[in-house]
Amino acid sequence: MEFHRGRLIDHIHLRVADLAASKRFYKAVLAALGRLDAITEGADYFSADELWVDMADGPVSRVHLAFQARDQGEVGQFFAAAIAAGGRDNGGPGERAYHPGYYAAFVLDPDGNNIEAVYDGPVRKSAESIVVTPLD
Repeated sequence: MEFHRGRLIDHIHLRVADLAASKRFYKAVLAALGRLDAITEGADYFSADELWVDMADGPVSRVHLAFQARDQGEVGQFFAAAIAAGGRDNGGPGERAYHPGYYAAFVLDPDGNNIEAVYDGPVRKSAESIVVTPLD
């Protein structure tokens, strides 16, 4: 039996009401998991691997979930399928200024969560996925 990790989620973005409280919480949680070394922080954000946390500039968002896409076409397919399935447009397919090559689309799911598909542009990955094999 094998499990693959690292192929589906690009990042999770939390918009919070109290950044200092969230930093305290996540630093404690990540320290307990032995992952405090994963945290990077700036004046208005902090992150740890695929987790990004910053201040909400309005109401606190629910969840921002970003799926990895293999190319720009797949981002467009994601957007069309999401809208057809009852999602609401929250930013159609296109380049974003987050970093060079960032191409994404955003929809709100039926509960109002911000769901994204993102293609990070041409990149070289060290591996397509992490293969996890349970020990007997």
